[in-house]
Amino acid sequence: MGSDHYFSASPASPENLRRIRVVLHGREVEVLTAGGVFSPDHVDSGTAVLLANTPPPPAGGHLLDIGSGWGPIALSLAMASPHATIWAVDVNERALDLVRRNAENLGLPQVNAVRPEDVPDDIVFRSIRSNPPIRVGKNELHGLLEKWIPRLDERSDAWLVVQRNLGSDSLQRWLAATFDRGYSVHRAATGRGFRVLRVRRHGTPPTEPISLP
Repeated sequence: MGSDHYFSASPASPENLRRIRVVLHGREVEVLTAGGVFSPDHVDSGTAVLLANTPPPPAGGHLLDIGSGWGPIALSLAMASPHATIWAVDVNERALDLVRRNAENLGLPQVNAVRPEDVPDDIVFRSIRSNPPIRVGKNELHGLLEKWIPRLDERSDAWLVVQRNLGSDSLQRWLAATFDRGYSVHRAATGRGFRVLRVRRHGTPPTEPISLP
């Protein structure tokens, strides 16, 4: 794509729409993808590891997918929690259009695919699931997480998947240092060279520490 990246707001590369078959929430479905978005030909390995190593999402409330791409995480959340409201957030307008079209085709009207600034400020999230855009750079990534993680509801979790050789361990340390009051940060799973990090926001009174096997 040259200088055109999946985190560009308006990709200049040809759209090259395509339909692919994938398995989401245990169901084989056909989705629409395109050039200029992240992983247009399949569910990428990191997202697959995240989906395989997170518990069922809350049945209701607001759920957030940061950096949605064409929508595998957001669509999976919507399939699992039909009574929840799903926010699929991305800066890539082409990706957001794909999420909207895929949600409509799959009968998932509770998916809202929007730019970050279009999420109402008063919403808090019962869960955050994300394969965050590591390649935007450390400062951008940290700013992204500092924006969204504090919007977790009390007694709620964010689940992030990060490739080990792209800095998952250093990110875990940064998360623990940044969210040191009222939060817990743990590595929840490892697979295919990826780490799944769990960030819990405790409540008042504090919840018990996370118990991991």
